Amino acid sequence: MNLSFYEALARLPIGIAVAIEFLGPLGVAIAASRRRVDLLWVALAGAGIALIAPWSESAAVSWLGIGFALVAGACWAGYILLSAAAGQRFPGTTGLSFAMMVSVVVVAPVGITTGGTDLLQPWVILIGLGVGLLSSVIPYSLELQALRRMPKHVFGILMSLEPAVAALIGLVLLGEFLHVQQWAAIICIVAASLGATRSS
Repeated sequence: MNLSFYEALARLPIGIAVAIEFLGPLGVAIAASRRRVDLLWVALAGAGIALIAPWSESAAVSWLGIGFALVAGACWAGYILLSAAAGQRFPGTTGLSFAMMVSVVVVAPVGITTGGTDLLQPWVILIGLGVGLLSSVIPYSLELQALRRMPKHVFGILMSLEPAVAALIGLVLLGEFLHVQQWAAIICIVAASLGATRSS
């Protein structure tokens, strides 16, 4: 999932890559919905994601990048479903630990092929460990606990808060200006997440 997303980021503007990747969690939300009101929250979250993406930068769009983002979205949908199942079958983070070991075996050849012996430098290993902890181990452990306590469709919609949080962090920490369309996107996403949580 992360490898595909990073490959998409290398070829697409981040907003477009994130919006395409979010088709995965929204697909889970639609597939798991049991009531008509759930579709309203999914539609609101989807509208928010579409509004927050910089579609005007279409000249920078790469079909290969779109393909990688779609693969990342499909992997994310599978991650939500499989994490929920693993959380029920394995105690604590046992299932997650096993999945991380398998992913290292699967992804390591890609890193070794592109990085070669540079990967053995101590500072590269330390940065790699930090990135692994902050981008995978810690967030996935927290998400696993969340998936044990809430329905999958609610989790999928709540995940749509990520683009909104990124926009707010950009505003506060980087001084990035948000347009009316981006604020409308944030309102849609927050409303969808609150609505899904309240009606669940």
